[in-house]
Amino acid sequence: MVENSKSIEDLYNSKSMGLSEQDLEQMNQHGVSLDVVKKQLAIFKKGIAKMELVEAATIGNGILKFTTDEFIDKANFFDEHKSNFKLLKFVPASGAATRMFKFLTVFVADFNIEKESINAYINRKKDSKLPVFIVGMEKLPFFEMIYQKLKSEIANFDNLSRDYKNYYFIKFMLDSKYFDFASKPKGILPFHKYATRIATPIEEHLYECGYYSSSKGKSYLHFTVTESHQEEFEKIINDVKANVEKETQTTIEVSYSYQDKSTDTIAVTMNNKLFRTEEGKLLFRPGGHGALIDNLNQLDADIIFIKNIDNVILHNNETIALYKKALAGVLLELQQEIFACLNLMDYSNVADSQIEKIKTFLKSKLNVNVKSDFDLYTFENKIKVLRGILDRPIRVCGMVKNEGEPGGGPFWVKNGQKGISLQIVESSQVDLSDKKQAKIMENATHFNPVDLVCATKNYKNEKFDLHQFVDENTGFIVEKNHQGKDIKGYELPGLWNGAMANWLTVFVEVPLITFNPVKTVNDLLKEAHQSL
Repeated sequence: MVENSKSIEDLYNSKSMGLSEQDLEQMNQHGVSLDVVKKQLAIFKKGIAKMELVEAATIGNGILKFTTDEFIDKANFFDEHKSNFKLLKFVPASGAATRMFKFLTVFVADFNIEKESINAYINRKKDSKLPVFIVGMEKLPFFEMIYQKLKSEIANFDNLSRDYKNYYFIKFMLDSKYFDFASKPKGILPFHKYATRIATPIEEHLYECGYYSSSKGKSYLHFTVTESHQEEFEKIINDVKANVEKETQTTIEVSYSYQDKSTDTIAVTMNNKLFRTEEGKLLFRPGGHGALIDNLNQLDADIIFIKNIDNVILHNNETIALYKKALAGVLLELQQEIFACLNLMDYSNVADSQIEKIKTFLKSKLNVNVKSDFDLYTFENKIKVLRGILDRPIRVCGMVKNEGEPGGGPFWVKNGQKGISLQIVESSQVDLSDKKQAKIMENATHFNPVDLVCATKNYKNEKFDLHQFVDENTGFIVEKNHQGKDIKGYELPGLWNGAMANWLTVFVEVPLITFNPVKTVNDLLKEAHQSL
């Protein structure tokens, strides 16, 4: 009999779903319950309702805008108070660099050096990225190491034509026998070339810890990684950590976690039937970055900075630090006011005038309106409502001006009976066939760069259970391919989307210099990643 199952009841329910005892055993070993699979199957059949946008969040209407002096004041406020808190930087870093090199992977698979020139391929495929790569490749931080390998492996390499040199450069860069860059995690790739060293994103994140995420000379850095890659992360950290700590005068404690297998989700056929592998087994897929709410939930820190692994910059650490510390300053100021309100409701006789002040604070500082009939509530119910609104995790999110980058942005969203709230919304969550919704999406002025500062403890210094604040109705159904067969998968509500939907949320405009992601290898040729 399957361990940890509900025995006869589970078997009865599972058979009606087309599941065998072996399936239940596989689910049990994966840490996925029958109830979870049932819910996910229901989602596939019913579909996920699109989010209803009310309007784009803009400056003065959901997004705060500060002058340089105000940013400095906020950063100074954070510096003055940070010694009272444990600071941690949380960096999702488990993904491979597959997309970063996708256009080059396609090139190697489709190009025949014996039958056409690279220029002919570019014209045939109308490939705009490949010529940019070829023209700029000598500026890439890893150019020299690959070039030297080519010279040692290929006889008379220097005498080859330019097309052959470029082709072999790309092939060696991607080949699993050589550099295999597309299969490696972004964090360990060479990103920046300094005078005396080549730096990876891991090293840059370590430096950033010293510049803005440290208190009393101590900093905590947490990477979510794929278990098989942790050793590579550790090797880089062991090589550079001492120098970083000496330069920043900060001791950095690094920790790791993996995406829990129990957050994987069931795959189905295009007809919403359970998909089975050639071996007849169920197929579970990673639940997306929304699964990391579980990793975040397990961390113990007062203030948590969240930033993607590829959003690092060469030089200008002080500039980046200013805006990160300023966001943390905004969070601390809000938290102090929120905690004061909650303590007031705990320990004092709250006057009607104070309730009105709390209502005003909710609207002016937290973009929350209480229901229109709030004034008709009893005193006890007013306190209960206000406490329910205020006693939540807090996030302050940096937003940059929209310059055409693909991805989510800040919007006012209708939440059924709950009213309207500020959310980060992806285009895939919106019904773009609805002209009104498409127009709202098109009118977005800002973009989400994944630049968050969070507080995950309550006013009694207890950790929130972050799972209690997830909007379970905001996941994603995605179409994928498994061994040549089309399938559908389910991704959990995104970490900074539905997984934080019920947090207290504040958006702040930050300058574009804070947003320098490396989505394709060509981004490494941009000014932010090139030495002066």
